[in-house]
Formats: sequence, C-alpha cells, structure tokens
Amino acid sequence: MGLPALEFSDCCLDSPHFRETLKSHEAELDKTNKFIKELIKDGKSLISALKNLSSAKRKFADSLNEFKFQCIGDAETDDEMCIARSLQEFATVLRNLEDERIRMIENASEVLITPLEKFRKEQIGAAKEAKKKYDKETEKYCGILEKHLNLSSKKKESQLQEADSQVDLVRQHFYEVSLEYVFKVQEVQERKMFEFVEPLLAFLQGLFTFYHHGYELAKDFGDFKTQLTISIQNTRNRFEGTRSEVESLMKKMKENPLEHKTVSPYTMEGYLYVQEKRHFGTSWVKHYCTYQRDSKQITMVPFDQKSGGKGGEDESVTLKSCTRRKTDSIEKRFCFDVEAVDRPGVITMQALSEEDRRLWMEAMDGREPVYNSNKDSQSEGTAQLDSIGFSIIRKCIHAVETRGINEQGLYRIVGVNSRVQKLLSVLMDPKTASETETDICAEWEIKTITSALKTYLRMLPGPLMMYQFQRSFIKAAKLENQESRVSEIHSLVHRLPEKNRQMLQLLMNHLAKNGLAASVSVFVHVLTFCRLWWDVLDYRLERETRMRV
Repeated sequence: MGLPALEFSDCCLDSPHFRETLKSHEAELDKTNKFIKELIKDGKSLISALKNLSSAKRKFADSLNEFKFQCIGDAETDDEMCIARSLQEFATVLRNLEDERIRMIENASEVLITPLEKFRKEQIGAAKEAKKKYDKETEKYCGILEKHLNLSSKKKESQLQEADSQVDLVRQHFYEVSLEYVFKVQEVQERKMFEFVEPLLAFLQGLFTFYHHGYELAKDFGDFKTQLTISIQNTRNRFEGTRSEVESLMKKMKENPLEHKTVSPYTMEGYLYVQEKRHFGTSWVKHYCTYQRDSKQITMVPFDQKSGGKGGEDESVTLKSCTRRKTDSIEKRFCFDVEAVDRPGVITMQALSEEDRRLWMEAMDGREPVYNSNKDSQSEGTAQLDSIGFSIIRKCIHAVETRGINEQGLYRIVGVNSRVQKLLSVLMDPKTASETETDICAEWEIKTITSALKTYLRMLPGPLMMYQFQRSFIKAAKLENQESRVSEIHSLVHRLPEKNRQMLQLLMNHLAKNGLAASVSVFVHVLTFCRLWWDVLDYRLERETRMRV
C-alpha cells in the first residue's frame, strides 16, 4: 500500500491524522537516504573493483604482447605467422577494450556517484533542514500559544489585544512554514522517481555498451529499458508541468488560508484545552476535538504537537448543552462549558481565540450565560420568550417611544449596571409582570431602560435568529440578485420558531418606525444576523437624514 497523500489544506488544522501522514513520509525519506548512502558506498567499491579488473586485464594484455612465438625453421607458414601474431591481436583487442572501460570508469563517478550524492545532500538534506525548522516552529508556536492562553482575562484590554495580534502573527508564520515543509516533502518524493533511478539506468547502460555480453544483455533489457526511459521522461514532464501550479496554490493558501480549508465530515473540529481535575488541583490538557451535529457526538483525543504523540485514550460523549463561560467566573480566556448526556458534571473547555470559541458555540448551538441579579433564587428571573418576556420588551419599547425617542445616544449610551439589574428584577418579578404593559415608572432613566432591554435579550438561551441557521443566512446574504436574496432570507426567517419571529418583528418595527437605523448595529451582538432581517423588511432608510446619534 502506498503512502497516504499530503494535502496543503491539512496544514491549517494540523490534526493528528496529518501528523501521522507526515511521519510516514519522513520515515520513507529516511529509508531512502540510508539506502542511497549504502548504494554510494557499494558503487564506489564496484568502481574500485572495476579499476582493479581493468588494471589486471591490461597487465594480462601486456604479457600477451610481450610474448613472441618462435617457430622452428627459417621460414614461417601463414598459419604460424597467424598463430604468432594472435597473441598481439588478443592484446590489442584487450587493450582497446580496456581503454574504453577506463573512460567508462572515469565517467561512472559523474554518471552514478555524483548525482546520487547531490540528490541526497541537496534534496533529502534540504527536507531534513525544513523538518528541523518545522519542528522548531511547532515548538515555538505551541509554547507561545500556551503562554498566551494562560494570560489572565483581568489584564488591560490593550495588552490582551496586542497579545492576540502577536499570536496571530506567530500562527500565520507557523502555517506558512508548515506549507513550505509539506511542499518540500512532496517535491523530494516526486524527484526521487527520476533523479534517483535515472543515474542507475545510465550506469547500467554504460556497462552494456562496453561489454559484448553486456551488449547481449542490453538487447534483452531493451524493452524494459525503453519502458523505464519513457516512464522517467513522463515523470519528469509531469513534475515540471505541475510544479508551478502547486507552487502557485501554496502561495494562494498563504495569502488566504481560510478560503482553502478542506471539506470536513464534522460540523466542527480543532484543538481545545480541557480542564481536568487532579489530586492537587486542576490542569488544562490539550485535545483534538471533533463534533458532529446530527449525532451530537463529541470526540476528544489528547494530543500535543510538540510531543508528536497521544497523551491518553480517546473519549466520546453525547452533547446535552453548551454555555459560554462568564469572563469573571474563571481566570482563563475563551472558555465555555459543555454538559454531556453520558457523563456527569460539566466539562470546561478553552478555545484558541474568541473567534474560535464563537465557531464552537455556533456548531454546538451554544447559549449565553444567564445574568441574574437574584443570587438567592435561581428559579426566578430567567429570560425566556414567554408572556413575561414579551411584556418586558413591550414595556421598554413603549417607554422609549413615549418619552425617550429624542435622547442623544439612544441605545448607545449604557446605564448603570446596578440599576439595570434592579429594573430587570422588578420587570421579571411574576408579581409585577401582570401589570399593564406600559407601566414603567418615570423614575427609570431611558439609558437604564434601553440597557435592560438589551441585557434581557442577551440573557435568552440563544440568539433570536438561532445558531443553526447561521450558515444558511450567510449563504443567502451573499446572493447577488436582490429578489433571490430577499426571497431566500424570507424563507429562512419563516423557519424560525413562532416566538422568535414575533420578537424580531416587534423589535424591527420599533427600530424602523422611529428611524433608528444606527441602532441596528447595537443589536448585532444580541440578534444574530439582525441586518438580514432588515433586508427582508426592505426598509430603505437614508442614514444621513434618519440616523439617531
């Protein structure tokens, strides 16, 4: 069975399967390198033996030439003259044959030894240097990534952003080195098909040329030699023809790595750090995780690129729920909690970045944590799309439209958090929820009311436009034809649950009726893909005249 193929797209994921494939190619190159070294050693011994054989034959020819037949009598017959001259003719034939052999031996080093040594040093040697660089960059990248992920979330935002930028640069450099190493390994594997075999063919052809018996063997070898020559030429032509294309593809993937990701059978896959309890505390273990939405199956493989091997047994669990971890509840950044059907407790995982966490949560239909100011009674004040939830939103909207629509920075200026939480506690109290939907006292500031509205929407178990429709909405939004785009988005919106659609209708009518075009951007992080709903309603508001600052 041949070597598994190396794909440039696997460099981005850097999966265990990719590392195992790379190892098999490295082992093949090491085996080839050792074989070429032995072959060069044996080739030199053969050339030395041929030189000794040639020297012995020349000495034999000289001995024949020096011997003179002495015939009896004063006159020699033609037969005698021929016999006497035969030794010199033998010597001449042998000498001429060995003159050609000497030229063949002198060329043997250039034909056989030099190309093999050149291929081993320049090509396999370059691949080994590339491996050293790749291993060094792997260790550097993993070290910096671990150090970066250990940064406290309590550091200044500017420091965290600078650290994120530095990690992105190191990640991009590691990705480029990975692509170059894969490219070099593939290049050497292809080159050996002709740069390794062709010198041997040339050397054998030389032997066949200078020996009569070799000539006879060459005739028998002719069909295979022709076939081999054609194969070598075809391999060379293919290599020269595709090398530029492969190099061009590598450059494109360096420039836009996300556009060339391989199609994965999993909904999401990648590296995550999993919190594991120990006897004297906890530790974070790196795993390569895969998730399949249809079966809700999460597979965790403990694996670290630096060690190049698995750190334990694989584990598979069935997803029950996924919740983003509150920033102030843990020292680590980018964390989220997973509950499994077939495993007790909560599994805390750390993503590689904020974007990576968002992708994992979207794949797992994750939800935001519930921000509840009532610490003593967790059963009260949970945000839901029920009658209480609609009542709260209608009350907030009515208050904004009746006495705050002209306030500066509407939906942009935030209220004091303690007052926002207090207002939410009042609104979410079942005792007051049955009051009229316009009943929010004037003592509450508009910025407190708008912040309470946004906070309540964040507290919902999931975004109104739902994670599971994310990719469909993005695909629809990219349609160039306006009619097709609106039609597709309209169809997707009507696939949402009834309560989600009603809440979206309520909010968008409020924004559109009061010309709050700028406020749509305020809700983007709350209502996933809110701008798509705006296209469906086809409100064509002019920002310059109707935006509220």
